[in-house]
Amino acid sequence: MRISLPEPRRFSKVFKTITGRSFVLPISGISTDSRECIDGDLYISIKGENVDGHQFLKDAQSNGAIAALVVESNNVIKDMQQIVVENSVNTIGIVANAWRKKFNIPVIGITGSNGKTTTKELVKHFLDSKYNVHATKGNYNTSIGVPLTLLQLQGNHNFSIVEMGANQLGDIKTLCQIVEPTDGLITNIAPAHLEGFGSIEKIAQEKSELFTYLTKGIAFKNISDEWINTFTTNANSITYGCTTECDYSADYYRETDGNIILTINANEINTNSQNMVFAKNILAASAVARSFGIEWTEIQNRVLSFSPTYGRGVIRRYDSITVIDDTYNANYNSTLAAIEHFAQYPTKGRRIFVFGDMGELGDSSKKYHEKIGEKCLENNLDAVFTVGTQTVITDRVLDSLKYHKHFDNKEQLSNELINFVQNEDIVLFKGSRSMEMEKVIREVFKS
Repeated sequence: MRISLPEPRRFSKVFKTITGRSFVLPISGISTDSRECIDGDLYISIKGENVDGHQFLKDAQSNGAIAALVVESNNVIKDMQQIVVENSVNTIGIVANAWRKKFNIPVIGITGSNGKTTTKELVKHFLDSKYNVHATKGNYNTSIGVPLTLLQLQGNHNFSIVEMGANQLGDIKTLCQIVEPTDGLITNIAPAHLEGFGSIEKIAQEKSELFTYLTKGIAFKNISDEWINTFTTNANSITYGCTTECDYSADYYRETDGNIILTINANEINTNSQNMVFAKNILAASAVARSFGIEWTEIQNRVLSFSPTYGRGVIRRYDSITVIDDTYNANYNSTLAAIEHFAQYPTKGRRIFVFGDMGELGDSSKKYHEKIGEKCLENNLDAVFTVGTQTVITDRVLDSLKYHKHFDNKEQLSNELINFVQNEDIVLFKGSRSMEMEKVIREVFKS
């Protein structure tokens, strides 16, 4: 991760206030990856479970870093200032919190199991029509990514939208202490990162910390989610969902081409999409946008001009073949939703599902990979090709399917697909981030 500091002198003053240390040379950026360092950077050395960033101090210096935040100094490294702290991640978090305190603007925290990034991007896109909005870039939603996000806040911003991820208990509470959100939205609760949490109950407990933190402002509450519906908060609640008993009540229908039309409080929104998950993201973002003064006509305009983030249900066409690129990540609920969308997508050809492992499911991995196989059969897919160590479980469920095959590696899978896919077919690619399923798309379609 790397950022350029928009106000480097002001940052240096805040940094000195928190750490008591001044930079010898002016700092213009921050990087946590030695390979991404450029001239003038502060390199954050992070001691992880598998990799120790202190091993790459020399590389960071070679790439231009002029200072490093470390927990232990390296006497071999010359001509690079080393600032020793007890914990480099905690320190940059405290600095980022001090930076955030300088801005008296709405700061909206967004978390949830699925749809965080798309909802965040939609909220930003909607609010951008009226305000100057700061928001998390990409997936900078961790204990190091969130501080880097905050350090890009500037005085001309009217709003900040901060995405918050969690891999273990305590993450959301820690991020709230750094971000100090004034408002919050939780998209949904689903089995994700079960290795870190152990159960969906613990996931719900963790995500609810965002609403627990809020004392004023607004908690945007998805009451169609059985877990979120039970969450309590001291903030004002604005509710949304596919039920009449909420502030923003939604219904939908599909046009003949499969596109979804959302009706929210009697206002029709053409989603320009056949993806029901995307439609739900629009509903959540609309509740936020309307609460901050964005008109329905502008919301519709912004929906039509919205471009999905790479790898998140993006539809591409290669001649007459349609590809749904949903390769950014995969957990159980997002995969179920992707299959449902896929099964309803109009096509003259075959529906082919290419599926890589869902990671971080712990002891529940077998159960959830089996359920994905059952979902494929339930939706009458024409072919399912799997790759990885866990999706072999999915393949075993597919005996009644005419075309199904498991592969140990992506090279074998790609070679098979090159020969199998034909004109008019539609192909869905899905898998956890670690599977890098986008590489299969590039190899098969030479894109």
